[in-house]
Amino acid sequence: MKINSDSSTNLQKFFGNNQTLTQASSPGRMDVMGGIADYSGSMVLQMPIKEKAIVTIGLRNYNQLHIKSLDISSNNEVYIDLDALPNDYKEAKQYLQNIEGGDWATYIIGCYLVLKNEKKIKLGGLDILVESSVPVGKGVSSSAAIEVATLKAIAELFSIDLQRTELPKLAQKAENLVVGVPCGLMDQLASFLGENNKLLPILCQPDKIFDLVDIPKNLYFVGIDSGVRHSVGGASYGEVRTAAFMGYSIIAQKMGVSKEKIHELSNKESPFEGFLSNISPSMYESNFARSLNSMYGKDFIHDFGGVTDKLSTIKPDVFYNINACTQHPIYENLRVNTFLELLKNLSNQNHTTLLPIMGELMFQSHESYNKCGLGNEMTDKIVNMAHSEGFESGIYGAKITGGGSGGTVCLMVYGEHGLNSAKNLFAEYQRQTNQVDLVFFE
Repeated sequence: MKINSDSSTNLQKFFGNNQTLTQASSPGRMDVMGGIADYSGSMVLQMPIKEKAIVTIGLRNYNQLHIKSLDISSNNEVYIDLDALPNDYKEAKQYLQNIEGGDWATYIIGCYLVLKNEKKIKLGGLDILVESSVPVGKGVSSSAAIEVATLKAIAELFSIDLQRTELPKLAQKAENLVVGVPCGLMDQLASFLGENNKLLPILCQPDKIFDLVDIPKNLYFVGIDSGVRHSVGGASYGEVRTAAFMGYSIIAQKMGVSKEKIHELSNKESPFEGFLSNISPSMYESNFARSLNSMYGKDFIHDFGGVTDKLSTIKPDVFYNINACTQHPIYENLRVNTFLELLKNLSNQNHTTLLPIMGELMFQSHESYNKCGLGNEMTDKIVNMAHSEGFESGIYGAKITGGGSGGTVCLMVYGEHGLNSAKNLFAEYQRQTNQVDLVFFE
């Protein structure tokens, strides 16, 4: 969207007078079902939230990126000399780690660098102003919202044509390779393609998008902030991801792939096309579950060599919970597909029959997170409070969202009574935990 710098005080202060600017926005997302199973090829169900990131950009006369965030109190303004910024992603990551403000600005700079490199386009200096109402560390994809908005704005400014899922893939590459976070593609796709009052089904292999599904009238998915900061960059998320790919490697080798060849296979050549979620639970239990023992990284390297995932790092002295982390996406894919079919058939006449089943699938998903090691006592507290309320409250299900280890809990509620019950639960959680700066997402 083209705007003029005189349209607001913040824009005028940053860009000056009478400058033509490009502005784009993108929402955060609520992970209703699927979560961390995205990198294993599962179906996921995502919903945009009302909070969004807004990125405004204009051309700069210097070969420089001048970036400012209106949401950060200190180190909120960064200048990047583009002649000094390495083109290589790994080198750029290291370079930006040593710059004040580089922690938050890397998400934006990474998008600029990836777009320039992957599209082989010469981009000049830019002024970039960022304002986001998507809370950071709440598990609702604040980083994806900023990445997608940044790429949308730059692409419009330079008239760069990006195909349907190309922009989210570039955003993911920026986060994986420049920021250094091993996230899946789910968040960026949801932020880019999501629509209000609809669920976006994605089969993460890697980006098979299905038709948006209307959320039935009287059904609400709301979020309660646990107050515990979530980060997919944390060691536990990376270890759970690595453990899942260790499980896949064991399964592939059990099916005849040699450990020397495990790195070389494309998805089409690999068992189950390279995705754990293509294994049915019954096949997993009968053929593979007993072969998946938890072990130290050094023992796995000795016995099985490596994994197919380039973003996984096997640490020799870390003990990996291989069975639970492998099992999660296999069962989660079944849970998500079952949830989706029930949702499509939900009506006022059958909601008392179907919603308890859908809610149970959410509770099961939450417990599976815990088994993988991505639970948290405060998110457990919210889920347990939701469970205790019972169906008569209108609260039918609850689960931790996104990467786990804190963040937000998604509740499924029915009717105004259920929505009010969720708000009362939020207020009670605030009272019990003595936390005032929490967010209720609806």
